[in-house]
Amino acid sequence: MPAEESSSPAAEPAYKLAVCVLASGSRGNAIYISDGCTAILIDAGLSGVQIERRLRSRGLPPETLQAIVVSHEHADHIHGVGVLSRRYRLPVYLSRQTAEAAKRIGRLHCAKTFECGTRFAIGNLDIRPFSLSHDATDPAGFTLRANGVKIGLATDLGVATAMVTEHLKGCRALILEANHDPRMLIDGPYPWPLKQRIQSRLGHLSNDDSRRLLCNVAHAGLEHVFLAHLSETNNTPATALNAIAPALSGTRTRFEVAAQDRCTEIVCLR
Repeated sequence: MPAEESSSPAAEPAYKLAVCVLASGSRGNAIYISDGCTAILIDAGLSGVQIERRLRSRGLPPETLQAIVVSHEHADHIHGVGVLSRRYRLPVYLSRQTAEAAKRIGRLHCAKTFECGTRFAIGNLDIRPFSLSHDATDPAGFTLRANGVKIGLATDLGVATAMVTEHLKGCRALILEANHDPRMLIDGPYPWPLKQRIQSRLGHLSNDDSRRLLCNVAHAGLEHVFLAHLSETNNTPATALNAIAPALSGTRTRFEVAAQDRCTEIVCLR
C-alpha cells in the first residue's frame, strides 16, 4: 500500500533572506545572497579561487550558486565572473551596455541581459535593478525580494538621486557605500584629478553622503546596514561608523563595516 501523505504543514524556512559580503573595496567586491533555495552572487571581483575560499569559510558551497549578477564593468566587480561562470555553469545577468563594455570578463557559460528599471527573477529572488550615477557605462544598484523581505544594494555611486532613495525605502537590510571621509580625501596622497573624480557625481559616496541617504530611507523595520566600499586610504571603519551610526541611535538597526580582506558573518533575516 502507498504511504499516507503527511497532513502536517511544511516547516517554515530557517530564514527569509541571508546576506554575506564576501569582499568590499577597490581591490574586489562580491556579495552572496540566498533565500535558502536560490543562491546568487552580486559581482565577483576577486579571483575565482579566492571567492570559493571565502564562500567555504562560511559554510557556503560554491556548487549551490545559481547565478551571478553584475553591477557594472569595472575590474573590481568582474575579475572572477568568467571563471566562476564556466566552472559552475552559471548564467551571468548584466545589462546589455555592461556586457559590451566588459571586455575583460572572459567567456561566459551563459549571458542574460537586463535593463535598469525592469525587474527580473532568478529562482525565488525578485530582482529590481536601478540606475546609479558612476563613471561606468550602465551602473546598477539592486533591490532583492523573497519571502516578504526586501534588501537593497547601492555602492559605486557619486550621488544618491531621488530614484535611488525611492528604491531603497522599505529594506530590512542595506549594503550602502561609505567610501571616504571628505577631509581625509582632501588631505590625502591622491593626485588632485583623482580627488575630483571621487568627489564628483560620477564618483563615490562619502560618509556624510551615506548618512544623509540612510536618514532618508530609515524606518522601524531596518535591521542591518553594511557600510561598504570603504577606501583603504581615505577612510577607516571607525571613522565611517562614527560618522554614520549615530544618525540611527536608539533604533534596532545594527551596523557592520564590510572589509576588503575578509568576509562578514552571514546575516539571516527572519
